[in-house]
Amino acid sequence: MDPTRLTHITVCLRPFRAAGPRLDVQTIAGKRVVHNYGHGGSGWSLSWGSAAIAARNAMQDGHRDIAVIGCGALGLTAALTLQRAGARVTIYASERLPLTRSARATGTWSPDSRVADLAQVTPQFPALWEAMARHSYAAHRSYVGLPGEPVSWSDRYTLLESNAARHVPAPGAIHFAEYDERIDDIVPHSRSLTRAEHPFPVDRVRQGVSMQFNVAELGHRLTEDFLIEGGHIEQLIFRSPPDFARLKQPVIVNCTGYGARALMKDESIVPVRGQIAWLAPQPEVRYGVYYRGISVLPRPDGIVVQDTGTEMTGYDIADETPDRAEAERAIATITTLF
Repeated sequence: MDPTRLTHITVCLRPFRAAGPRLDVQTIAGKRVVHNYGHGGSGWSLSWGSAAIAARNAMQDGHRDIAVIGCGALGLTAALTLQRAGARVTIYASERLPLTRSARATGTWSPDSRVADLAQVTPQFPALWEAMARHSYAAHRSYVGLPGEPVSWSDRYTLLESNAARHVPAPGAIHFAEYDERIDDIVPHSRSLTRAEHPFPVDRVRQGVSMQFNVAELGHRLTEDFLIEGGHIEQLIFRSPPDFARLKQPVIVNCTGYGARALMKDESIVPVRGQIAWLAPQPEVRYGVYYRGISVLPRPDGIVVQDTGTEMTGYDIADETPDRAEAERAIATITTLF
C-alpha cells in the first residue's frame, strides 16, 4: 500500500432510484420501450437477472428485431440475453463499455447496494429483487475459471475495532434496502478469526469469500461474445425520447443507467458519487480488506482503494471530478495496516 503506486483516480455516479430499478414498458415515438435502468450500486451484480426481465418484456409480442440503448453492464447483458432467446440485436450507444460508468465500478458482488429506499418500494419488490439476484449469481458463476478471470472469488477480511464510534444516521437519511438474508443460502458465509489466525493490528476480524468482477476482462468478454454471436454495435447519441423514432427496430430496451436522468428527464434517478484510487496491479495479492470505512480490492487491472463512508456518502452529488486529497486519505488509512 505505497501511495507512490497511485496510477489514476476514477469517479462513478451510481444511478439510485428510490423505488428500485425501472423495469416498466412504455410506447414512445411509436416504439415499444422496455426500461432497464436505475440499479444504484448493484448494476453488475443484478445485471443478468434484470436482463432476463427486460428480455421477456421486449419479446412478449413475438418481436425478434430489437434495439438496446446503452453499452454498459445492463446493456451488454440484456443484448446477450435477447440474442440467446433468438432475437436480432443491435446496441446503440454513445460510448462502448471502457468509457461507460459501468467500467468505473468497484467490481464486487453487491446486489443490494443502494438498490432502493426501503420506505419507497412496493410490497412485491423484495421478491423481485431476490429473483434477479439468484438469476444473476448463477449466471456470473458460469464465468468463473475462464481465461482472464472475468469473474473470480477472493478472500475478504473485515477489520473491526472495539473503540470504533457507532454510526448514527443523520436526520432524514435514506434507509437503503438490505436484502442479504433472502439469498443467504447461496453465498459463502464469513467467520470470526482468532488473534492467532490473522496479522492485523485490530481486535476483531471476520473472514469470508466473495465474488468479484474483473470489469475490464468481463466487459471485453461480454462484448466479444455479443459480436461473435452476430450482434452489432453502432455509435449513436440520443438527446430526448423522440430520437427513438430514428431506429428501425420496433422494440427498444433502454439501458442508459445514470444517463436516463437527462435522456428521459427522469428526476427519480439520483446520483450517488463514488471514487476509486487505483494502485498499480500486484498479481500476488488475492484478498480484499475493509477497515475504517475503506475498501481495498485487488483486481488484475489494479488495486482498488475506495472510501465507502456511510450509505449517504456521495448521495445527490453529481460531480465526477477526481478528488486527489480523498484518494490520498484513503490510501493513508490502509497503509497503517502494513
